[in-house]
Amino acid sequence: MSVLTYLGYAMVTVGVIFLFLGALGIFRMPDVYNRLQAGTKATTLGALGTILGVGLLQPEWFWKTLIIAIFIAISNPISSHALARGSYKIGIKPITKEDDMDAYAGVETENEEE
Repeated sequence: MSVLTYLGYAMVTVGVIFLFLGALGIFRMPDVYNRLQAGTKATTLGALGTILGVGLLQPEWFWKTLIIAIFIAISNPISSHALARGSYKIGIKPITKEDDMDAYAGVETENEEE
């Protein structure tokens, strides 16, 4: 096996790990803005790593995968921004205080008990 094959497998592995962490971030974050941030950053890097790793494993596909990676690197942050802006425009407020985080997590505070 050549160096490109090992590098391709390493990039695919790192990409899959970032995709998993992005999915976990979407699942664990408390509001839409944090979910968008976790999803966009991690899945963009994960998709780039996976796609470019496939391009290294299949050299005849490299230029096609490079074009796909460039498209993802441009379009994913733009779409995330559009979703966040649309969410803000329709009135979804970001979580800003610890009390809001506690309420989301199901933790009762002193004010709720009264």
